[in-house]
Formats: sequence, C-alpha cells, structure tokens
Amino acid sequence: MAEPRIIIIGAGPAGVRAAETLVKAGLAPLVLDENARDGGQIYRRPPEGFRRPATELYGTEAGRAEALHTTFDRLRGNIDYRPRHLVWNIADNHAHTVHDGISEAHPYDALLIASGATDRLMPVKGWHRAGAYSLGAAQIALKAQALAIGRRVVFMGSGPLLYLVAHQYAKAGAEVAAVLDTAPFSAQVRALPLLLARPDVMAKGAALLLGLTRLGIPVHRGITPVEITGEDETGVTGVTIRLASGETRHIDADAVGLGWHLRPETQLADLAGCAFTFEPLTRQFFPEIDPDGRSTVPSVYLAGDGARTLGADGAEIAGKLAALAVLGDLGRPVSAETVAGLRRQRARMERFRQGLAQAFPWPAGLAAALPDEAILCRCEAIRAGEVREVATTKGAGEINRAKALSRVGMGRCQGRYCGHAAAEVIAKAANMSIDSVGRLRGQAPVKPVSIATVKGAS
Repeated sequence: MAEPRIIIIGAGPAGVRAAETLVKAGLAPLVLDENARDGGQIYRRPPEGFRRPATELYGTEAGRAEALHTTFDRLRGNIDYRPRHLVWNIADNHAHTVHDGISEAHPYDALLIASGATDRLMPVKGWHRAGAYSLGAAQIALKAQALAIGRRVVFMGSGPLLYLVAHQYAKAGAEVAAVLDTAPFSAQVRALPLLLARPDVMAKGAALLLGLTRLGIPVHRGITPVEITGEDETGVTGVTIRLASGETRHIDADAVGLGWHLRPETQLADLAGCAFTFEPLTRQFFPEIDPDGRSTVPSVYLAGDGARTLGADGAEIAGKLAALAVLGDLGRPVSAETVAGLRRQRARMERFRQGLAQAFPWPAGLAAALPDEAILCRCEAIRAGEVREVATTKGAGEINRAKALSRVGMGRCQGRYCGHAAAEVIAKAANMSIDSVGRLRGQAPVKPVSIATVKGAS
C-alpha cells in the first residue's frame, strides 16, 4: 500500500514541528517553502557565512530559534524539502508551485498549511513614500542583509512586535528616534487578567520596554499618527503625530517601520475552499478550525500564524496538533494524552492572544478617519476619498464590489496591506457594520508569478 502523500506548506515554527511529528510516525512529507532557508519570519535563518550571532539576531528567543533550526537540520534526510518554491494556487487536491520559472502541480492526500502571517498595516498619510517599511520588512533587512532601513528610524504602530523590532535595531547599533504606540497604557492595564495567562512572556515584554528606556529611546503611548512627512521624489523626512496630551510633535527621521500586530496569510486556505468566520475582538476574518487545526475542508489542515497568531511557541504547538490530526484521520495511532496536553497549552496561549488584542487594539477609528487625500492602496495609488466615493455614491458597501469599482486591493499584495483599513473606511462611509463589509477574496496566483513561467513535467 502506497504511503499517503502529505504536503506541508511553510517551514516556520508550525511547519517544522508538524514535519517532525510526521517523521516520528514514519512518514516523509513534502515541505514546500517560499524562503531560501527554514525558520519562517520570526526565526529566519541568515544566509550562509552571516556572522552576527543568534543572540543578536533573535534576542531572548535565540535558544528557541537554534532549537528549531537544529531540529530541521536533523529532519532533512527524512523529508522532501523544496526551498524557494512559491505555492501560488491550491486546486483539485494539488498544490501548485513555481520555482526557477517552472510551475508544477503536487498532488496530496493531506495538506497542512503553515503559511505564517504578515504585518497588519494601517495606512498613514505619506506612507507611500520611500523609507516607509513594515516591521517585518525591517526585520528581514536586519536578519538577512545586516542592514538597517535608515540612519534614523521611527517605529510606529502597536503590539509586541513594535517593541521587539525597535529593540533589535537599537541593539544592532541603529539610531532609533522614537517608538510610537497608538494604544493607550490604560488598555494594557485592563487586559492584565488575560495577559497573566503567560507571565513569562509578559516579563519579556517588560524587559524590552525597560531596555528601550535604558537606551534613552523615547516611547510614546496613545499617539495619533498625523503624517509621514517627506517628498515623493526623495522619501521620508520625519513623522508628525499628536500625543495623548493633544500636543502635536514632529520627529525627524529618514525611515519609518509600521505595524499593528499581524494578520494571518489566509489566501491559500481561501483557495482550498476553507470557510471563514469574523472575530469582533480583532475586527478581521479567520479561517474556521477545530481545536486541532482541521479546517472545514476534509484533508486540509491549518496551523500556526496562518490560522491564529499565537506567537512562535504557539505556532510550534499548533503544528504538532495539526500533524497529529493528520495522523489520526489517516488511521495512525495517536496518544490522546499528548493531544490533550497540547490542547491545554494552546488554550492558554489563546487567552494570551485575546489579552494582546485588548492591550494593543487595532485602531479602527483612525483607519476609518484616514484623510481623503491620503493614499490608501499603495499598489494602485488609490486614495481614501476614492474608496469613500464608491461606498457612498455607487453603493459599494461590500469590499469586493468596492475593489471592482475603485481598484483598491487589486495590486500585487492583493489587499494584504490595505484591505483591513479599506474595510473600515467603507464601513464608516456606508454606515455599515465591519463584518457586513466582508473580506477580500483570495485570488491565484497569491503572489506575482513571472509571465515567462512554463509548465513542468508534473
């Protein structure tokens, strides 16, 4: 009897632990990874010959990063690992990839999607100028190229990643001009009961904040972004904000890192036919999963930040659970005690996730109030006023209808960076609830594929 064909998409914390679990059960999964090396975004492995030590690259998470890398190195002989393979479509029980200009279709009996997450961004007037980056892009520059995004950098947004990246830059020797958080400190106080589900992680967060303070880096909470200043030809020159006190302040900078938590990469789950549900707490749609990662589509499993953003260690647990679900559904023996223990750990991390969402809320009101003249969709250079107009004068109260009429979210990022803010603009303009505005549907290819791509032998 042929062994089941199991595909794992992604080699970050969830994908690696899923592969490890399957290998222990005697299976050899195909691991498709868009990146050149394993580790995902959070534990991204630098190129060969990179000299910065793990303690500088990953900070307090260096031990976990190295453990994951070591595990994957041990697995290499027991899996079919395909780096630099972009999965651009899921259709008819095949994962479609492109690598070096060749497209192939890989059949599967079980598909485990561990696609990770990207930055959740809120457009700010002037964010289209050169020198405005996401927090994730700022991390990649530091980890993969040993470069800073600018000589004098401001980090603005909300959530733990904001403080982590600022601290990483400061430790690397970059000049961090300020850390600007839209969340008020009072929100973090109110979220304490949920945050106490993981006191160790809270302590790490407090240590990051203390480290920034000791380095003399100003941290402002409860701010309102006004504008990223500069010229379209020459780029960013600074950031203008309104402090919680009401005072307007300008900070000189030649680069800005932006990010408001993370958003799951759900396009592949969408193409696989998975159902989605709206979560009022974070004001976004998530794919539906059971406690172990089963989606609403038989043979399709979701794990890690691509389903729920539980952090790197939470992704590892989710990867193990999803792999055990695969094994159980294939009729392989699975320890009920092991599954129960992992579920308990995941539940604790879910409480902490909800605490973070309360402590560092998505600034829906700020997104909805984006000035008419501000660029909302950077790919297509669509202004907020254009989206408001189609919502109010053309009845485009559903986001895919607004996309068709205004081109918002029609660019190469497929709305990853503008979609959530566009929904807030539409909801406010059309006087609708945010859930009724809906979500941008995933389209193949999920990322740009060269027109020169040719079909492979598969």
